[in-house]
Amino acid sequence: MGRVKVFDTTLRDGEQSPGVSLVPGEKLAIARQLAKLRVDVIEAGFPIASAGDFEAVRLIAREVRDVEVAGLARSNFKDIDRAWEALQEGADPRLHVFIASSPVHMKYKLKMKEEEVLERAVEAVKYASRYTSNIEFSAEDASRSELNFLFRLFSAVIKAGARVINVPDTVGYAVPDQFGLLIKQIKENVTNIEQAELSVHCHNDLGLAVANSLAALQNGATQVEVAVNGIGERAGNTALEELIMALYTRKDFYDLTFSQDTTQIMRLSKMVSGLTGMAVQANKAIVGKNAFAHESGIHQDGVIKERTTYEIMDARSIGLEDNSLILGKHSGRHALWDFINELGYELDEEVFQGVFNRFKELADKKKKLSTLDIEALINNEIYSADDIYALDYVSVSTGNTLLPTATLKLKKDGHLIEKAACSGDGPIDAIFKAINEIINLEDIRLVSYKIDAVTEGTDALGEVVVKLKIKEKTYVGHSAQTDITYASTLAYLEAVNKYLATTNGRERVQANSS
Repeated sequence: MGRVKVFDTTLRDGEQSPGVSLVPGEKLAIARQLAKLRVDVIEAGFPIASAGDFEAVRLIAREVRDVEVAGLARSNFKDIDRAWEALQEGADPRLHVFIASSPVHMKYKLKMKEEEVLERAVEAVKYASRYTSNIEFSAEDASRSELNFLFRLFSAVIKAGARVINVPDTVGYAVPDQFGLLIKQIKENVTNIEQAELSVHCHNDLGLAVANSLAALQNGATQVEVAVNGIGERAGNTALEELIMALYTRKDFYDLTFSQDTTQIMRLSKMVSGLTGMAVQANKAIVGKNAFAHESGIHQDGVIKERTTYEIMDARSIGLEDNSLILGKHSGRHALWDFINELGYELDEEVFQGVFNRFKELADKKKKLSTLDIEALINNEIYSADDIYALDYVSVSTGNTLLPTATLKLKKDGHLIEKAACSGDGPIDAIFKAINEIINLEDIRLVSYKIDAVTEGTDALGEVVVKLKIKEKTYVGHSAQTDITYASTLAYLEAVNKYLATTNGRERVQANSS
């Protein structure tokens, strides 16, 4: 049985999704969960792209030691130097160098001939070899490249020192039979290919990223580049959870092994969805909320009699195991601590105390708390920015004969500052206008507002996700409370605090969670 390496690019290509902007601490939290999943490589970012990307790559390389950490660089010396500066403290850092190889990219974007591209690629790999032997080379838009040139390019960069060759379907143009054949042809025509790992990076423009990646594995690829929830440029990348669970569920067909812990998938999916503000569609394969749900009477009857009648996967295999421990207002610190540990979270005392305080407040409002309730409380605590602005109180009046009005008062750095009362098109609009009046930030715009019931029942915990654009950068805030107006206020303030923390250098490194 061959072994597949999983290269995760959620923090690089995934963050290139429109509207997504993660601060370094959020990236570190995701990287730690990726390490718990046991991915083989984490592509932490594109260091030369921005100061924030550089800091995130450096932070992850320094803190996450059990996984190879990669940084992306174009085929020029400045990019490579910057990438290595960010990566150099890593346990086994990888320089990922790329250049476009298709006729359309070379002519219109690079304005270079084939020989110039080949020479530039070889120079870049040789230069990167001064820092490390762990070098990956990508031929951007490989699936639309001329075959003979692609063979020569790969052979040359392997000779120059590349140890991983990546074949991107950059615009999602390939179809499975064609892409599988391309990998087979590379194996047969690049004479020194056995000296390198053969990797693929597929995009989902035609909805074929996972299918193309699986076809590549059948034809000799040994590494697949993926992103959590399939996020990424345009229609996204190969979905990590779909690729892994296809290999897991159909190991009888693919006969391939991998080292990932599938039970960490669901928690990772929720974390990425929450921090990026990108909701997972209900019918999304593997991690959608309907993926293991049955409404049809026939299906329900079948599953009750024998789960495998309508389920090809056990929900527990991705971390959806039910827990019978019931938590309520009479539960103490020890019971909550044990419950959180059983969920796989590792919280320090300060963070746990914050979760416990929130837990007691919620337990007074709900008779029983579910696993989802507890996870929402944990996420509220560990992913919040420093409270530069904090809520003192909020009051809302609304109704079909009233003008919706919100009155609130904020604290800044722990001191009461100002009170504001504003009316709006609805209670949430009024709350956001009141906050804006107090903080007086220029160039702030609400991009999206989303609310979901985390749990069931009339006392359900409502999770609010707010996405703000402030000075052309996007910030996401979220909060889960039984009162959605309160949750909306806290979520909006969290997004504002993330902006202020980033600009003032006050961002808090996130707590370690699974």
